[in-house]
Amino acid sequence: MTSVPKIDLSGVAKSFGSKHVLNGIDLTVGRGESVVIIGGSGTGKSVMLKCILGLLQPEKGNIKVDGENAVGLRGAALDAHQAKFGMLFQGSALFDSLPVWRNVAFKLIQARGMSRKEARDRAIATLASVGLGADVGDLFPAELSGGMQKRVALARAIASKPEIIFFDEPTTGLDPIMADVINELIVKCVREVGATALSITHDMASARKISDRIAMLYEGRIIWQGKTADIDHSGNPYVDQFINGRAEGPIKMQVRKV
Repeated sequence: MTSVPKIDLSGVAKSFGSKHVLNGIDLTVGRGESVVIIGGSGTGKSVMLKCILGLLQPEKGNIKVDGENAVGLRGAALDAHQAKFGMLFQGSALFDSLPVWRNVAFKLIQARGMSRKEARDRAIATLASVGLGADVGDLFPAELSGGMQKRVALARAIASKPEIIFFDEPTTGLDPIMADVINELIVKCVREVGATALSITHDMASARKISDRIAMLYEGRIIWQGKTADIDHSGNPYVDQFINGRAEGPIKMQVRKV
């Protein structure tokens, strides 16, 4: 890890009205590192990613990317900031009206002004890197299985060769075997692109496979972080309950009685 982290969050707070979602996030992600954020639904994982991207503005704290302030950016400065990122969205979020190759090449054409021919060639090559043939490029998302859609979404995330890739619940909705295939592809593609990766997931099998470090977010704060190999011996009862999927423990689920 170099002296200047790729991503550095310090005291980041974000609220929506009276609801405090992030309550002082401190997190550092080194260059080329893969960090996974775990935590229950509604703990602020997606809000944190949106703050880093500049889609949401925190009320307090600092967010730096490559040592540069990323809070409050506008216009061309925000565009340049966001150009560093690729993202695999939860549910894939493919454009139904566009063929697969246009989905993969969307950023190349729309944001970078690449010619259609060059963009298509890049898209087909990127699809090959996730195990999909050139014939898939002319299909539409509705013609693909869930696992194939996820591969296309991964291809779109890496097609622009981003410096940072966000993975939002990358294995949601997939069976265990296909989820493992996607996890292996994520590891392979991140390594080949040379990107820094930040992921959020509920899936501990995925978290263990794709991460160098894991951090747990609870009630708007990072309550534990460490090397992936250390999570089974965290000594933190919240982490222990979460990774073992236990109903009993300090994390209380709100269940409405009928």
